Amino acid sequence: MEFTQSDKLAGVCYDVRGPILDEATRMETAGQRILKLNIGNPAPFGFSTPPEVLASVMENLASAQGYSDSKGLPAARAAVVDYHRRKGIAGIGPDDVYLGNGVSELIMMSLQALLNNGDEVLLPAPDYPLWTAVVSLCGGRPVHYLCDESADWAPDIADVAAKITPRTRALVLINPNNPTGAVYDRATVEALVELARQHNLMLFSDEIYDRVLFDDAEHVSTAALAPDVVCVTFNGLSKSYLLAGFRAGWMVVSGPRQHASSYIEGLNILANMRLCANVPGQYAVVAALANDEGAGSLVLPGGRLREQRDTVVKLLADIPGVSCVPPRGALYAFPRLDPEVYPIKDDERFVLDLLRAEKILLVQGTGFNWPRPDHVRIVTLPTVDDLTAAIGRIDHFLSTYTQR
Repeated sequence: MEFTQSDKLAGVCYDVRGPILDEATRMETAGQRILKLNIGNPAPFGFSTPPEVLASVMENLASAQGYSDSKGLPAARAAVVDYHRRKGIAGIGPDDVYLGNGVSELIMMSLQALLNNGDEVLLPAPDYPLWTAVVSLCGGRPVHYLCDESADWAPDIADVAAKITPRTRALVLINPNNPTGAVYDRATVEALVELARQHNLMLFSDEIYDRVLFDDAEHVSTAALAPDVVCVTFNGLSKSYLLAGFRAGWMVVSGPRQHASSYIEGLNILANMRLCANVPGQYAVVAALANDEGAGSLVLPGGRLREQRDTVVKLLADIPGVSCVPPRGALYAFPRLDPEVYPIKDDERFVLDLLRAEKILLVQGTGFNWPRPDHVRIVTLPTVDDLTAAIGRIDHFLSTYTQR
């Protein structure tokens, strides 16, 4: 008897760690050095956890041997409440907070508790593909609204409105955005909140990069503008606090929870079923959130993240036929390859050919549910020297590339 995968996985993809990564791993096993610009994992690029956070975890290891409350340690949940109150979210308390093994686990829980088969969820295009995958796994239908590259990748509000149907249950914002680096202004967030208000939609706001901001960008928390809309806000330590491996994330439920009592009961059931998030990682939350700066000086002029972002934008602009909206947040660039200059029909094949020729691993734009094969995502975490070399090799590759 042959055992086959579940039908629920039909159409589900996660190309950030997909088939092309498998080829990169094979090449590495064969002794080739691959520069991996496919995933926002700070540690391999020399970013270290703040020492006071590591100290807090180590000091509390003896107390972390048993299960915690299914929602998380009281001190950690209180720290999350304080953090989001400072961002303008009112009316929340520790009981509204769920600690998780990273935000990914909590995205799964939040959608499992909400969706029936055939329910629709509005997602940005491009999006972080986990959102699309989880909607599908939960029996829902992902519906992508377009973000406008000519408007600094802001959501097209008219397109969002046009895609709302009687089956739409929720609207997802990813702000700051992965993969584009867009940071939505207050008017944009208000417009999306108003659509949710008018159509009785739940808001899911993925804010994991809210402290990785460049230039004059200011992050506006969705729930701060939506006290009358049920909103679930996601955040964690993996990016702003350089703690990806600790898997310390959380979600906060806000708004008129009396209209969501059944949904919250479902969240509690799912939280209880997984027993709790990893307890050592929860001890990191208190120490990390005591430092409200997050990425701090790294994003300021002269800071490493800022210099790397600037380097990528400048070097990409020097390549004929390549353009890139400067990212104002997050850890990525999402450049466009002009189809008139580079007639690429299959961007996954393009990324694979680049990997084999230049030993550089990117992710194709369609892997983020962008509808056309004319973008790639580049992680901006490597050093300026490595990024300079990598983009030089991309330039060289493009100068001779023809897709047959």
